[in-house]
Formats: sequence, structure tokens, C-alpha cells
Amino acid sequence: MTQAPAITALESRFFPAATPSARLMIVLHGLGDSMEGFYWMPQLLALPRLNYLLVNAPNPYFMGKAWYDVDNPAPGVTQGRALLGQLFAELAAEGWPSSDVVLFGFSQGCLMSIDFALRYDQPLAGIVGVSGYAFALDTLEAEMHPRARQQAWLITHGSHDELLPVHRTRAQMEQLKAAGVPIEWHEFPKTHTIDPETELSLIRDWIAARWR
Repeated sequence: MTQAPAITALESRFFPAATPSARLMIVLHGLGDSMEGFYWMPQLLALPRLNYLLVNAPNPYFMGKAWYDVDNPAPGVTQGRALLGQLFAELAAEGWPSSDVVLFGFSQGCLMSIDFALRYDQPLAGIVGVSGYAFALDTLEAEMHPRARQQAWLITHGSHDELLPVHRTRAQMEQLKAAGVPIEWHEFPKTHTIDPETELSLIRDWIAARWR
């Protein structure tokens, strides 16, 4: 499968796999960025059987996009959650099963990936969150779908993150693990970025292992 899906939920760009496959990674960017900021990912991850769908957040933010307002995140998070639900429904209708989809997010995209996947009722190939955090964990017990405890989770963060302190995200991931979410957690000596060597190598191997 190499044909780009016809998506209306979110502005997106499709990068086909070198070898035809139904495996797909959805990529959610961070605050003030856009899908263009991740055009490098297909080449650097170098997973020949993986398709990529890079999507833009719905809200303008200076020269880029945002998933939510940092000072009032609830409306944007709720909006993004609904749009991601529509996106997955459209993908499934076109023959892209959720069980072959990895949901990847950086920073605000990480929050959206965690928020959506905790509540999603279908199997995913995996969830990868980088340099983000979780929103409204006080409502977790009421809203988390049992499926979340069966998904594969990889969450990474930088010990020198100057924007999102690692101790907050670490504590949130411990709370999720205590609730039965099987999160694999890694810290790297980095700032608010993606380490192109050790961290990216871990992500590459982890994603490849989803289909072994």
C-alpha cells in the first residue's frame, strides 16, 4: 500500500514506504512548529516498510501551529482529541488498520498522543512520546479506556529540558504506570529536542520491533 490516504480531519503530508506496506506512523509536531519540521524523519529513521503521515495542528501560532493554548489547554486538547479520532476513522475506512499505526508526538504532540491513546478503544502498533507531558491526569481513572493497558508505550525526555522539566513528566509517567499503563520510560542528557543519535536509534529499534 503506497497510495496517500485522503484525509480531511487535519492538514497532512504523506511519505510512502520504500517497500509497499500498510505500516504507518502518524507524526504530531510541537508548539510553533509544523509538519515541515519533521520532513527529515522518514530519511533518518530509515525504516523501508514504514509509511509516514505528518500532520499539522489545527491552530495558528505565530509562524507555525499549535495544538492548544498553553495557558488554557483544555479547549485545544479536546478539539485535537476529536480531530485525531476523525483522522483514525478516515484511515480505517481507507484500509489503514489502527493495529498497524504508530502514533508519534513531540512536545505538544506528545501530550496529544498520550491524551488520545489513553482514551482510544482500538489497538495501536504503539505510541511514542518525546519531550512532552500529560494533561488532566486527575480525570484519568474515569476516562482511560482499558485498551490503554494493552498498548505498547515508549516515552522519552531530556534531563536538561529547559522548557518542560523532566521531574514533572517522570512523575506523571509513574502515575500512569501505577494505573497499569505499561510505559517504557527513557531519559537522555539533552534539552528540549530530539537527540539524533542515541534517542533516535532507540526509537527506530522500538518501532521496528512492533512488527517482529
